[in-house]
Amino acid sequence: MKVRALVVDDEPQIVRALRINLNVRGFEVVSAASGGEALRVAANFHPDIVILDLGLPDIDGIDVIAGLRGWTDVPILVLSARTDSADTVEALDAGADDFVTKPFGMDELLARLRAALRRGPHSVAEPVVQTADFTVDLAAKTVVRDGATVHLTRTEWGVLELLVRNEGKLVSQKEILRTVWGPGHERETHYLRIYLGQLRQKLERDPAAPVHLITETGMGYRFVS
Repeated sequence: MKVRALVVDDEPQIVRALRINLNVRGFEVVSAASGGEALRVAANFHPDIVILDLGLPDIDGIDVIAGLRGWTDVPILVLSARTDSADTVEALDAGADDFVTKPFGMDELLARLRAALRRGPHSVAEPVVQTADFTVDLAAKTVVRDGATVHLTRTEWGVLELLVRNEGKLVSQKEILRTVWGPGHERETHYLRIYLGQLRQKLERDPAAPVHLITETGMGYRFVS
């Protein structure tokens, strides 16, 4: 079966480029030029992924995300010309899975799209995630590096597990703090700097130049295998 993609953008040239590139890769593509149309089409089309521009002519893309999240957990990949990190954080907190800034490279967007689909509601998460430097067993809650088990504190494991389960996705600082430390700790960003530093010391070959636990300045963190 083809993967169903809903492209929401009021720029015809972007819609056309995405339609061409997705069609040749076996996707079934429908489009919407406004937020209201997007919500109606999504309810009828039941897409497997939504590619959404934030700057829509009728309602803001953030409201579209909120409307979709009211009934579906389909992956949402945001496209936007907005470069303020606050917009990225707002979109992620509203329920988006990833954020690509315009202008974008088609290869990067397609890679992000494939990663979002792997994390989607119909995917099956692999219990073991392997990198070139260490292996994370999500079921056993263990990390092995160079043949030896790496001791992690409960909090270090909580941060790592959240990032690994969202492989490739930008996870906002607020989401990590809320999930690992609990509600009321969303502003304690210094916690994250401390614990990410500790994780890099234990897992990265060069903690000063991490390749797996990546900081997206002012926005959050991303795990790359």
